[in-house]
Formats: sequence, structure tokens, C-alpha cells
Amino acid sequence: MTNYRLLAGKVAFITGASSGIGAAAARVFSREGAAVVLTARREDRLAELTRQLREAGAEASYVVADVTRPEDARRAVAFAVERHGRLDAAFNNAGIGGDRTPLHLMGDDVYDTVMDTNVRGVWNCLRPEIAAMLAGGGGTIVNNSSVAGLVAIPSAAPYLAAKHAVVGLTRAAADEYARQGIRVNAVAPGITRSEITADWFGRNPGLEEMVHAMTPQGRTAEPEEIAETAAWLLSDRSPFLTGAVVPVDGGFVNQ
Repeated sequence: MTNYRLLAGKVAFITGASSGIGAAAARVFSREGAAVVLTARREDRLAELTRQLREAGAEASYVVADVTRPEDARRAVAFAVERHGRLDAAFNNAGIGGDRTPLHLMGDDVYDTVMDTNVRGVWNCLRPEIAAMLAGGGGTIVNNSSVAGLVAIPSAAPYLAAKHAVVGLTRAAADEYARQGIRVNAVAPGITRSEITADWFGRNPGLEEMVHAMTPQGRTAEPEEIAETAAWLLSDRSPFLTGAVVPVDGGFVNQ
């Protein structure tokens, strides 16, 4: 009988896997048949999620790493390859939100932190992932951008700059490695339910209602909805798609 699971038999590496979209991706990818390798900075959460996945019958492991450190990113990817012999798929999801402050009042520390995690983190992971996939004959990568990588959002300049940069890295890598069997795409989530957005809404009264009013579907996304799209992009069901940035935003950027 044909196996219809999207990622059956694939080895998938997920960054920022300890919470939010990354944790949802771990669950979705493993349910779709992948052996998942999780990485983040919080070992307690990684260990608990790995335990849950294994209890559900998945093949799961984790490695603690900070993707802002090139040596950590290389070590984490090497762990996946050493454990499974190859790397088929990677979801570069790790990221932070930053403050909502007018650009002229934004501190250098905020800019540096947001860019370091959201851009350098993707950059640090792309290089060893691509090297591993070249050695293995190809693979697929999905980077997590944002609708803020496609349109302007008030009082979030560093975050916009970072997510636009993720789109640029995605398109550059897709173009450079298309003939070598590597596809690179990005998801651009709208506001998604997570610890980050809960904190964001908590510090900005009325923001959640405003976001819902601006979204045609009138709600916040669930992390699993972003993960489902990433799974499809990483799968063999999207073979002629590379360099794409897919909004998963309830119609926000379509207005």
C-alpha cells in the first residue's frame, strides 16, 4: 500500500523547536513520517518534547544549540547527519519578535539582537545544511520569514528588516542550488498563537483585536497551520517550487 505521509522516510532538522511553530513542526513532521532532529537553547523543553514524540512512536532526537553561534549551528547539523547518515529537510524556524517602538527611538541593542537571531541564525544554519545536502544528493529547506518580510508593519523596523533579509537569503539560495537538487522556500506567517505573540499582545492592549480586524479570516493562526505548510514545502509534493515565499496569513497580504 502506498504511504501517503508527506515526509515518510525523510530526516528533518528543525530549529527553534522548543516552543511555538517549531514545536508544532516537530509534531507535524513526525506525524507525516519524518525522523526529526530538534534544536533550540532550552534543553528541558527539547527533552520533554522528544519524550512525547517517542511515546507517540516517532523517531526523534535533540541537540542543544544557539543558532546565533556558527559553531553551534555546524555542530547541530553534524549531529543530525551523524545520527541518520544524511539530511533531507531543514526548517529554519528560530526567531524572536523584538519591541514595538518607533524607529528613531529603537535601541541599538534591539536591532542587534533581532538581526542576530532572525538573520544570522538562518545564515549560520543554511551553510552546513546545504553542504550536507550537496553531499547527500539534494534536499529541501524552508526558512521562516513573516508577513513582515513582505509588507510594512508600524513600529517594528528591525523585525521587518530581518524578515525581509530572510526572504533575500531564501531567494539567493534557491537560485544558487536549484540545479544541484536543493529547493529552498520560505513561509511568511501572519500573527500566530505563541508565547511571543501572547507577550506582545499582553504588552500592547488592543493589539490583538486590531490584528484580527486587519485579517480577512478574523483570527490568529495556530502554529500547526504554519507547520503544515512547511511540511508540504519540504515534501516531494512540491517538486517544482523553489524560491517561493508563501504567506500563511488568513489573507492579510492579499488586501
